[in-house]
Amino acid sequence: MNHIVMHTYPGLIALVTAKSGDTANVMAAGWHSYMSADPPIYGVAVAKERFTHHLIVESGAFAVNFVSADYTSLIDGSGKLSGYNGDKFHRIGSNWFPGEKTSAPIMNEAYIAYECEIIESRTYGDHDWVSGNITQFYQDKPSFFENGQPNFDKLKLPLFFGNSEYLIPDHETARKKMKDFT
Repeated sequence: MNHIVMHTYPGLIALVTAKSGDTANVMAAGWHSYMSADPPIYGVAVAKERFTHHLIVESGAFAVNFVSADYTSLIDGSGKLSGYNGDKFHRIGSNWFPGEKTSAPIMNEAYIAYECEIIESRTYGDHDWVSGNITQFYQDKPSFFENGQPNFDKLKLPLFFGNSEYLIPDHETARKKMKDFT
């Protein structure tokens, strides 16, 4: 198979962060998912050649950060620059603080972030799927309604199309409520 269309976009990009010793890094990940609610588990796909991969393995932890459309430059920089060439946080203009449970970097710009301790890592083709127990949750509460839905007056979600293009849902974006089948 020479050409495969992997139709998963538009979608939210996770900014995966990790820190080992004095070295921290961030990478953009389009392949990520909740895996369990009880206990809370999240997973990310990380290629072994990525700089962040060895930081995750060495530290046994990672964080998953989501930023608003105001910070699409952070998403692009995290996906296009390499941590092998120096401090990527500095180069993209992002600040972070160490997570409370794992010390994994929590980005100041994140409206949601999860600290995760690795459960396991399995190789599937050209990526490792790294699953982690969510040990700490961070949320910008004004960005959400009480029911957990995004408040589009406060938060603009960047849905990535590819090639540095984003769809930004807002009040003008069509919504469709389905009939209740119960």
